[in-house]
Amino acid sequence: MTNRFIGTTALARTTALQPLLQLAVQRVTVRSVLTTAQHTLSIFGVSALVVLAVLFARPDLAKQLSKMLGGEPEAVQVVTAPPLSELMEIPASAPAPNTAPLTPEEKALLGTQKQQQWVTSWLSKRYRVAGDAANMLVSTAYLTAREIKLDPLLILAVMSIESGLNPFAESPMGAQGLMQVMSKVHHDKFQDMGGVQAALNPVANIRVGSLILKDYVTRGGSVEAGLKTYVGAAAFETDDGYGSRVLAEYNRLKQVSAGKKVPTITPVMAAAPQKATAVASADKVSKTVETQIAGL
Repeated sequence: MTNRFIGTTALARTTALQPLLQLAVQRVTVRSVLTTAQHTLSIFGVSALVVLAVLFARPDLAKQLSKMLGGEPEAVQVVTAPPLSELMEIPASAPAPNTAPLTPEEKALLGTQKQQQWVTSWLSKRYRVAGDAANMLVSTAYLTAREIKLDPLLILAVMSIESGLNPFAESPMGAQGLMQVMSKVHHDKFQDMGGVQAALNPVANIRVGSLILKDYVTRGGSVEAGLKTYVGAAAFETDDGYGSRVLAEYNRLKQVSAGKKVPTITPVMAAAPQKATAVASADKVSKTVETQIAGL
């Protein structure tokens, strides 16, 4: 009887202690998991620090890892303009400069070296172009003028109005370079100079533009008609004052070439009588240019 009572008591005690034992086991399990997680995070943290230190010490490894993870980035094409001195070199296939002695008419047209320097200095100040660059552009215009028998000041006047002496100018319509030549239309004229890619070469652009200008003046029968065709307004009643602007600039260059003091900033003329005078002056300049071209 006593043994049975003791057994029953022991069984009851064991049954009562089982929840406590299970709770203790669960606490030990949770603590183990948390400890394991803490150790794992510590290992990852230390590993990350080691990797960062290695990548910092070896930038080449960092670049390789970046390429592996993000793929090869697209190459960015950077287009840089070549030096102007390089562009000013005459193309190898361009005609050799004319070395024949100047005729009296050519001497009168081309003027003296001093007059050319006056023109160069004035254009450099007016259009804010470096002196050396302006000298190369003016020299090329004079050499081209002698070769194709055209007034160099007319060439320079067209260059000034068309591009402001910017060899890399390009219009929305595709006209390019100093004289704003439509290279797609006149591509045949660039064939002897390396193709249409030479349109931004100042030497090629001046030569081709001057040939086009002289052809239009000859076919049109007058400088004004040639300028109207050059600007693409041959089929229209007016050229929106393009010819007048070119001839006005030509007149200023003539005065500079004669040694006169000409302002580099053109004053704005608002009064009607002054405008009429300017038109009359442009007509006079046009007749002068026509006479000079006809005399070459």
